[in-house]
Amino acid sequence: MSFSCFGAFYSQKAKSREQEEVQGILRDGTRVAIKLLSSESKQGTKEFLTEINMISTARHSNLVQLIGCCVEDRKRILLYEYLENNSLASVLLRSKSKGVHLDWPKRVVICIGTASGLAYLHEEAKPHIVHRDIKASNILLDENFHPKIGDFGLAKLFPDNVTHISTRVAGTVGYLAPEYALLGQLTKKADVYSFGVLLLEIISGKSSSMAAFGEDLLVLVEWAWQLKEQERLLDLVDPELTEYPANEMLRFIKVGLFCTQAASKQRPTMKQVLDMLSKEVNLNEKLLTEPGVYRHYSSQRSGGGKSSSLVIKGKQHRDLSVSSNQLNSFQSMTNILPR
Repeated sequence: MSFSCFGAFYSQKAKSREQEEVQGILRDGTRVAIKLLSSESKQGTKEFLTEINMISTARHSNLVQLIGCCVEDRKRILLYEYLENNSLASVLLRSKSKGVHLDWPKRVVICIGTASGLAYLHEEAKPHIVHRDIKASNILLDENFHPKIGDFGLAKLFPDNVTHISTRVAGTVGYLAPEYALLGQLTKKADVYSFGVLLLEIISGKSSSMAAFGEDLLVLVEWAWQLKEQERLLDLVDPELTEYPANEMLRFIKVGLFCTQAASKQRPTMKQVLDMLSKEVNLNEKLLTEPGVYRHYSSQRSGGGKSSSLVIKGKQHRDLSVSSNQLNSFQSMTNILPR
């Protein structure tokens, strides 16, 4: 498969960005989505091959299917199945401008389908896979608004004898589990946290990383917890949703809160999450604890440089802050820790 086979499908816009997805049509008429990495891309050959291997071996109805790939010199491309409705971010967060209305039944399908895809990655894929970058822009929608998880470029493999990996932090602010952001400690529960944030976004129709809530400018998970303590959880619901079963809505919001608890051990597995979303179950709210929140602060030093720290907030944990030097030492660890 040569680079020249697909050159006609690239746009000039794609070349100016680190990566861009554009549409194309193969000679047999197959419509595809083309992900082009520029020569300045930070994704190296190892990461590129990781994405290829993971996508090609992981098969599930809620995962994006890889059709082909190409490497020529510093140019790399991936060809995915084409999904008509683009990403959840483009539909959910800009639905008014696009004239797309996601009613509650569609949002339920998106939540459960995404949970099903993640449960497959965590428990059925061999070896198990932690995605590391679950967010609205990485959930793609087909013509019927069924979700498919895409972009495995940051994913990590988990052999059966490994409980967690200490690694460099990668992902998107607003979705990062606090223990992963702070210590570089990666487990499947980091994906669970990100999914919980995504669940609250789907319900509220608001971005976790681009919006602040209330007088205290809370992040989305903090706002959801505040509404729970005030017994006003339905205030979280997207105003565009005018019809929905209140009991089911409340259950989905509480599942989002269970997923984002500060202590990773208290979060459910994705299989448990799938059951909580798919079945009429009684959630034991007495076990629910305050969400953990990752914040990144930067301050100007007198010498002209910048210092930064990370803070985790959670009722079950004292506030923690770490200097940038300490953080770098955490992030440099690459040990695989067995059971």
